[in-house]
Amino acid sequence: MSATAPDPAATGGPPAEEARMTIWEHLEELRRCVIKAVLGVAITTVGAWTARERILSWLVVPYSHAWAARSSKPLVLQTLAPADAFLGYLELSLTAGIVGAAPIIFYQLWSFISPGLYRKERRLITPFVVFSTILFLSGVAFAYYVAFPFTFSYFLSLLGPIGAGVELTQIVTLEFFLDFTTRFLLAFGAVFELPLFIAFLVLANVVTPAQLLKFGRWATVLAFAVGAVVTPGPEVTSQIAVSGALIGLYFLSIPIAFLLKPKAAAKT
Repeated sequence: MSATAPDPAATGGPPAEEARMTIWEHLEELRRCVIKAVLGVAITTVGAWTARERILSWLVVPYSHAWAARSSKPLVLQTLAPADAFLGYLELSLTAGIVGAAPIIFYQLWSFISPGLYRKERRLITPFVVFSTILFLSGVAFAYYVAFPFTFSYFLSLLGPIGAGVELTQIVTLEFFLDFTTRFLLAFGAVFELPLFIAFLVLANVVTPAQLLKFGRWATVLAFAVGAVVTPGPEVTSQIAVSGALIGLYFLSIPIAFLLKPKAAAKT
């Protein structure tokens, strides 16, 4: 008995647009999506610039708390060049603009990849945008409220007397403070997209929910290894916080994988 090919209608119809698009049409579509995402970031960046002082005041709170716990001197953010304040505020506004434009960025990302998906999968655009935005903002919040306090506290604990008449101190410049904090926030936002990344692997049939579940023990070990690397201080609770977040994200992706698991082809 010969095998019968699965009906495209059973999977919501084939990705017909993908079959008709040439490489140049793909590049043109990518260009349009990038331009729209950049325009969205530009608008939110301008909005963030108008509130730059309030954003900086909010961003410096975890560091100022760690500083006050170890020093009687007031915290001063210094600039070393005439343009440093402008460039620092520009970097801060751009970072805030990226965070604020997260829904637009993820929507444009979905718009670019959706032609290669089945019709049923294209209907996930709203859950995709909402879920990816929530994950990204959760990563930013985790970095600010959990990772920043113990990271700054440990870094400042390394300062102090190191020998007779020698003391290790710190001059806090606006440039290096913003370089560290903005990259930290965006990095955690990206890491928290792990469940979404795994969801795409499942949709592409690269991994299966069973494989994810089987790899769970190794994912737990890797999470604790990563937690130990990114939190080098002696504070165990900080390592547990980071490792626990990674483990939670991984196991959150497993039920999502079961929901997205493509249906197996009918046997004949």
